[in-house]
This record gives sequence, C-alpha cells and structure tokens, in this order.
Amino acid sequence: MSKLKPKLFSTMTHYSKQQLLSDVTAGIIVAIIALPLSIALAIASGVSPEKGIHTAIIAGFLISFLGGSRVQIGGPTGAFMVVVYTIVAKHGIEGLIIATMMAGLIMIIMGLLKLGSVIKFIPYPITTGFTSGIALVIFSSQMKDFFGLSISEVPADFIGKWKTYFSAMDTANLWSIIVGVIALLIIILWPKINRKIPGTLIALIVTTVMVMVFKLDVATIGSRFGELSSALPLPHIPNISMEKISTLLGPAVTIAFLGSIESLLSAVVSDGMIGSKHRSNMELVAQGIANMASGLFGGIPATGAIARTVANIKNGGRTPIAGMVHSITLLLIMVMFMPLAKLIPLSSLAAVLIMVAYNMCGWREFKELLKSPKSDVLVLLITFFITVLIDLVKAIEIGIVLASLLFMKRMADVTNVKETVMDASEEGDDDFNFEEESKKFKLADGIQVYEINGPFFFGAADKFMEVINGIGNPTKVIILRMRNVPVMDATALHAFRQFIDICKRNKTKILISGINEQPKNSLIKASLYETIGEECFFKSVEEAFTYANS
Repeated sequence: MSKLKPKLFSTMTHYSKQQLLSDVTAGIIVAIIALPLSIALAIASGVSPEKGIHTAIIAGFLISFLGGSRVQIGGPTGAFMVVVYTIVAKHGIEGLIIATMMAGLIMIIMGLLKLGSVIKFIPYPITTGFTSGIALVIFSSQMKDFFGLSISEVPADFIGKWKTYFSAMDTANLWSIIVGVIALLIIILWPKINRKIPGTLIALIVTTVMVMVFKLDVATIGSRFGELSSALPLPHIPNISMEKISTLLGPAVTIAFLGSIESLLSAVVSDGMIGSKHRSNMELVAQGIANMASGLFGGIPATGAIARTVANIKNGGRTPIAGMVHSITLLLIMVMFMPLAKLIPLSSLAAVLIMVAYNMCGWREFKELLKSPKSDVLVLLITFFITVLIDLVKAIEIGIVLASLLFMKRMADVTNVKETVMDASEEGDDDFNFEEESKKFKLADGIQVYEINGPFFFGAADKFMEVINGIGNPTKVIILRMRNVPVMDATALHAFRQFIDICKRNKTKILISGINEQPKNSLIKASLYETIGEECFFKSVEEAFTYANS
C-alpha cells in the first residue's frame, strides 16, 4: 500500500543547491514546452486559450506540491480533449466546471480508498485501444484549422466530420496549409538541431513572425477569440443542483477514470527512468484536489502528462520542485506575454496537435498487439473502433466488460484435472527442491532463478514487473521457470518485452525452462522467441542449470 504522504516532503530531507539548480532549469524548459500545448489543447477542447494555461498553472502546481511522484508534471492533455469538447458542446462551460470538480472528488475518494494499485490492472489492449482511438479523433479535429476550411459548424461524429471536410475542401486556404506544413516540418526536424529548446515553440515563433511580416490572410487566435487576458481568474463556485449532478455523473466518471490511468501510467514510466517508486494513492488524491481547484478557477481537467514528465527527467528534474517551478514560470509568461498569443496562427496550433496525436497513437504498440492472441486483438479493435466511431465512455465500458468475460473464459479453459505421465527427462516433479538442486549444480555467482506459477495475465504482469525491476547489474543469468504457466495474454507479452529490455540493459542472459505450448506460441507470434534465442529454451530446469554453469 502506498502512503498518503506527498513526495515533496520526502525529497526535501537531503535536498541540495545543485539539485535546486537542476530542478529550476528543468522547470523552466518544461514550462516552455507546456505553453503552446496548453493553448492548443484548450482551443481544441472548445474553450478559450487562457483556460489551458490556467489549468497548467493551478493544477500543475498542486499535482507537484501534493503528488506521490518525484517528477510528475501535470496539466491539460490530449486524452481529455474529446471528453471536454463533448461536455462543452452539450452542457456549456458551467457543465464542464461541475464535471471537472466532480471528477476531482471521485479521484480523491479513490485515493483515500487505496484504489491506486487497482487502476494498474486495466488490460493493456484496452488502454492502447482507446489511446490510439483518441489520437485519431484529435488528428481529425485539426483538419479544419490546418487547411483553413470555411466551415461554420463541424459535426461531432467521426464520419460526419470527414464528409464535411471533403465537401468543403474547395474553400481551403493555401496560406494556412503552407503555414501549417512549415510548423509541422520545424517540429519534426528541430530536435536534430537542438533538443533543449522545444520545436513547438520555435514553430509558433517562426510562423507567427512570418504571418505578421508578410501580412498573410490566415486565421489567428486573436481573429477567433479576440483579446486575451493576462490575469488569473477569481475562484467561482458554479450553480450546482441534483439534476446537474445526475446528468454530469457519467462524464465526471470518465474524466476521473482517464485522469487516474494517465497519471499512474506516467508515474510508472518515470519510476523506470529514475529508479524511484511513486505513491499511487497519494497521486490520485493530489490529482483530485488539482482538478477541483482547476474547476474552481474555471479551468479544464488535468492529469500527469507523460511527454512533459519525460522532458522534466531528461533536463535534470528529480523532485516536485521542478513541477512547481514549471507552473510559476507559466504564470510569469502569461502575465508578461499573453496578449501576444493572439498573433499565433491557428494552422500552427493544428500542427502542434497533429504531432501530439502522432506521439499519442502508439502505432508500434498497436502493431505489436495485433500479433497477440485473437481474444486480445478483438478487445483492442473493438475498443479502438468504438472510441473513434461512437463514444469514449462506451469504449471503456464495453472494453472492460469484454476483457473480463474473455478472462473468465480463459480461466475456465485452463482449469482442468487430468492424469499426466511425464518423461523423467522432463520437468515434472512436484517435489523439485531449488535449495537442493542449487547445491547439486553449485550455481555460480550472478545466476538467479525465478518461477511463475499460474496463468500469466494482466493482473500477474504488474507483480512480475515489480520483481524484475529489482534485478541488479551483477545478475549475469536469469533462469525463468515456466512449467506452471498455462497461458499468457497481451499484457504479459508487453511485460515480457520490458523484461527483455531490462536484461539487455543489464547485460543479463535469459534462460527459460519448462515452457508450455500456448505461452511458447505467444512468444513466437510476438517475435520474442527469436529475440531470446531458441538455444535459451530448455525442457527442464536441470538443463538450464547446466547451461548456466558452463
């Protein structure tokens, strides 16, 4: 169980001036990255540009100050864009504020009930399916501004959207397309020149100057939204009624669910990068408080942002101070430069979000999942298509129900009692004693033995990774005993892929003994069998011991 204590207070025990300098530097760089993203995500969500920055300032500060991760950076993210846009279209800004605050309360309750670890058990095909689906929806939503199309109202549904785009393609603005393409090329190519200064900022500065100097006829933030305020809004409590609570409960649960998953996934990724361990329940409580505060100040939903968190780590951020500096820097930028944001071309912001969609889609993971067992592929595709064509809420609900049903079917398939006759050369002795065998084969230093018992599903994958993450550099050989693993699913394959990567980094050789037919076929389909090497698979653990000691 994770403690309900913010990481900030733990990290201050041995804080140094050198770390403060690194945190401040990282915080400033991440703020520069967050600025264009916050504006673009706000506009794409159907709200004014300032609301994105308000969210990054208020929610971002609280997520770092109270959170359970050392390096988490919070703010608006692409995952919420679809949900926020739908809520604003149906219930207005007031409805969004109420839903955001309700979602915050739900997340606090989840954290207090210590449900942080349960969120990790959402099957990998579901998270990949709806993340890829959201990415496609984000990409689709940017076509109007990227091409400068003259459309009074864009349909909400995916197919209707593209029909409208194609029918209005004769109204495309050539200068908007040119500006958007230039912004896109700068974002893609700039990292080859300089990785410290974000390409999105350079793209917005270059295209904005270009539009101003040559007086190009393209839509800008100012032409759509008018003057932008450089002051933080005053807190406002919306008019809440039981009828509104009942109507907005579904969207609020969706925001809470998405926010929880994304923040904890981000925290897990950052743990692997810095060798730390986040406090999942404290992280949920912090995310909840941050969302309630964001709603109070008229902001939009916020969560841990994986890309900004990774940027924070790469630039030296190692404590929550970096995230707090990021928020303070954004506040200073808003106060001094916000009026200038009205000059930014909308096609440039569309280019920024197209790159967000590309980075979010995870097409490589999607492609790898298609090699998984058919039932996992079915869950992946159904979640993806329902997200794109119908509704994100329905996609999550149906995906989880379907995954649960398939899980129960698998358990029924593998639970059987039958008489088995094994050859003496095979690994089949239930009385096998590791201690005695270790003495018999006199294991060399740096050789470790792990055993997986039972079906290797999404629930077991997290425990497996917890053990594997503890592998140290001195480990030269790992023998993985798998005779009691009847089946593996896609989440287990994903964990196995991470296990192989960790062993490669540590220069640790993997030997596998007693693997059954289904897990073996799953590894072959996922191209992991050949990655490990056919010579590293053994019928018995005795053969593996002999090989390891040779």
